[in-house]
Amino acid sequence: MSDQHAFETLAIHAGQEPDPLTGAVVPPIYQVSTYKQDGVGGLRGGYEYSRSANPTRTALEENLAALEGGVRGLAFASGLAAEDTLLRTLLAPGDHVVIPNDAYGGTFRLFAKVISRWGVEWSVADTSDPAAVRAALRPSTKAIWVETPSNPLLGISDIAALAEVAHTAGVRLVIDNTFASPYLQQPLALGADVVVHSTTKYMGGHSDVVGGALITADAGLAEELAYHQNAMGAVAGPFDSWLTLRGIKTLAVRMDRHSANAERVAELLVSHPKVTQVYYPGLPEHALHEVAAKQMKSFGGMVSFRVAGGQEQAVEICNRTEVFTLGESLGGVESLIEHPGLMTHASTAGSQLEVPADLVRLSVGIESVDDLLADLTQALG
Repeated sequence: MSDQHAFETLAIHAGQEPDPLTGAVVPPIYQVSTYKQDGVGGLRGGYEYSRSANPTRTALEENLAALEGGVRGLAFASGLAAEDTLLRTLLAPGDHVVIPNDAYGGTFRLFAKVISRWGVEWSVADTSDPAAVRAALRPSTKAIWVETPSNPLLGISDIAALAEVAHTAGVRLVIDNTFASPYLQQPLALGADVVVHSTTKYMGGHSDVVGGALITADAGLAEELAYHQNAMGAVAGPFDSWLTLRGIKTLAVRMDRHSANAERVAELLVSHPKVTQVYYPGLPEHALHEVAAKQMKSFGGMVSFRVAGGQEQAVEICNRTEVFTLGESLGGVESLIEHPGLMTHASTAGSQLEVPADLVRLSVGIESVDDLLADLTQALG
């Protein structure tokens, strides 16, 4: 399918032509490990072993590339598997990476506890400030790692400005696009070199699959990433690939609803006397609201806020909700609530990425917004 089609059309059709044998409009689940060869080295369609390639995963990877405007997409067993493969492709012992001062706790743990033991150095910068990122670069820097919007403080970084900083210095710009999804933001078009996703989140959208993805517009880098994907082996299985494809078909309509509901939730929180600060890029008072409006279609479904009563009250609020489910992860059709400091971001304690103890993070789902607002109102008390 031509990439000239609109996003909503690509989400449903890219990589998913009707099955040539039966006409099935949904790609089959090729639950297979190996493939009959037509003579030694005579591969049918390039398939020999499902770690290297699987037709269901191929469909997902072609879809991911089309949605992000890349030349190739690669699907992994988790978001962290994708990140690990990317880092070991781009870096060698002695190299340096600039990481953000607000990021997913698992990403920070990967840098601080795993990659650093391999001899890779990292330092923290406020990626919302291109000058701060430029100042953090070293001769050994090979990549700038950015989340925008960031997790959990919903910070915004100017992708085009950071691409200029990165490319002037000869380093790669990596954008974690999980919070936005390609429906709301397309970093490759703004100059990023690689896009990272936890497809567990908005791409899958139903809290029933774990996965990750890398997409790039650089054909040479794509080949390197594919080599490492096969060599390291943390690939998406066929059923997980199929579930993710199923979720992506409704990504556009879900993201519209997530964003609309989150805007209403943010408005409620801003006016509540027990809330001291609200983090949502759709609010005009957000420091980089204009940058978000420039590079995003709308502002997404994630909202974080701080409360006057400190950690104790934050935890109580998490425990009192009824429609919002207390749980980690995000991006599903159901609304979730969590305490980042004690849950998803516990690994950042004592570091430059430590999150406030009075912070609550919401993944706003697609339920009735009136029910969501009523639930938050009673939980806040």
